Amino acid sequence: MYEIFEQLLQRYGVTPYKVSKATGISQSSLSDWKMGKITPKTSTLQKIADYFGVSLDYLTTGKEGPEKRNNPYGDIKGIYLSYAKEAQDSGIDPDDIRLALETIKRLRGDKK
Repeated sequence: MYEIFEQLLQRYGVTPYKVSKATGISQSSLSDWKMGKITPKTSTLQKIADYFGVSLDYLTTGKEGPEKRNNPYGDIKGIYLSYAKEAQDSGIDPDDIRLALETIKRLRGDKK
């Protein structure tokens, strides 16, 4: 399973640290997973799958292509989830981020 996670890290050019910051999953949990000390809970795996925009099935088995779901980098909700924690840690109010994203969404003409 961790191998699939590593492939996703490479594909999207992100580090485990960035995934940790965006999802709230501790770096030590990711490290323990890499070393085979633990198997993450389903809820943790779902956070990782959501971060990358893949299904839980893909993350755990590699059988479903990641293209089945939207890439979070092209999705307003995914962008918000990816950066909300980092913004909060920097003292930026998550509501300000949401407002900015809603403005971008209106400017792009998105209906969602």
